[in-house]
Amino acid sequence: MAERSGDAGFAQRNGWDGPFETFDDLDLPSYVGPTTFLNLPWVTDPAEIRRRGVDVAIIGAPFDDAVTHRPGARFGPRAIREAQNTSGSIYSLQLDVEPFEVLTVVDAGDANIVPAWTERSHAMIYRKVLEVAQTGAIPIVLGGDHSITWPSATAVAEVRRPGSIGIVHFDAHADTANDAWGVLASHGSPMRRLIESGAVDGRNFVQVGLRGYWPPPETFAWMEEHGLRWHLMREIEERGAEAVVADAIGEALDGPDSIYLSLDIDVIDPGMAPGTGTPEPGGMLTREVLRAIRQIVAAVDLAGMDIVEVSPPYDHAETTASAANRAALEAISALAVKRQAGGRVRWEA
Repeated sequence: MAERSGDAGFAQRNGWDGPFETFDDLDLPSYVGPTTFLNLPWVTDPAEIRRRGVDVAIIGAPFDDAVTHRPGARFGPRAIREAQNTSGSIYSLQLDVEPFEVLTVVDAGDANIVPAWTERSHAMIYRKVLEVAQTGAIPIVLGGDHSITWPSATAVAEVRRPGSIGIVHFDAHADTANDAWGVLASHGSPMRRLIESGAVDGRNFVQVGLRGYWPPPETFAWMEEHGLRWHLMREIEERGAEAVVADAIGEALDGPDSIYLSLDIDVIDPGMAPGTGTPEPGGMLTREVLRAIRQIVAAVDLAGMDIVEVSPPYDHAETTASAANRAALEAISALAVKRQAGGRVRWEA
């Protein structure tokens, strides 16, 4: 038997020894390498995030132990990161900007979540968002069920003090229930917990897209008592999304210094975004929601954002995760336009 050589000339004969170009991770196809949001650098150390002067940091909150019906949103952050078919220096046709050429954006990784321990998970989400927000970067948090807004928005509010933050909340449901079968930390009650804890003033809270058969009248009575404002889906049907969102922006800016944007993916009609634990027929169009995000981010000082209730097991075609991915990207692109115009993006205490 002939002796085998480590180099038998195969590379040369097959043309594999040529001067091929090697690409950076950011420029590789989205399905190559580790899964980060838009192939962005994975930077989890707050000191490094601060050193780089990061403008926006993606954070995963893979937690869904607070759902009252269909689970699966714990897989949302990974699915949202994977739901992409572009990479490199992308260009927004809507906003005429290359966001990653204007802003420094990283994927800051996930909160340190373990299953079946709600209190610990909320604490880890709070700590992760707090340490990122303290660097000056704007956190965009990928949920997870909607209970993650309680610790996430609280952390942002704490960093922004003594200023105040308002909330613009897109959702089919108000999420202001007192409890779910005695449980105070369900995904149906984060907005009530935020207000009752004092992290956010109810008068600085605006909701858009409510519809369906929940909550009951007594919950709306509590909302009215605490000064919350809301826009039902029927108002969007009658007046159009752009007019309603313009009103919501005006209401959100009535007092607060900055805005936290919370997007429950079920505000989109389930025909376009079926992958959620709380589908509610008759919702907004995906394009209406993406336009609304651009409207809001252009008009306000964005302190933070979350995108929640993406439950991949209920969506075989990844359309829900794609909508969530694009929602985050639209916010980033709108921030890039603001930076180009000389506006402030990073938070400098």
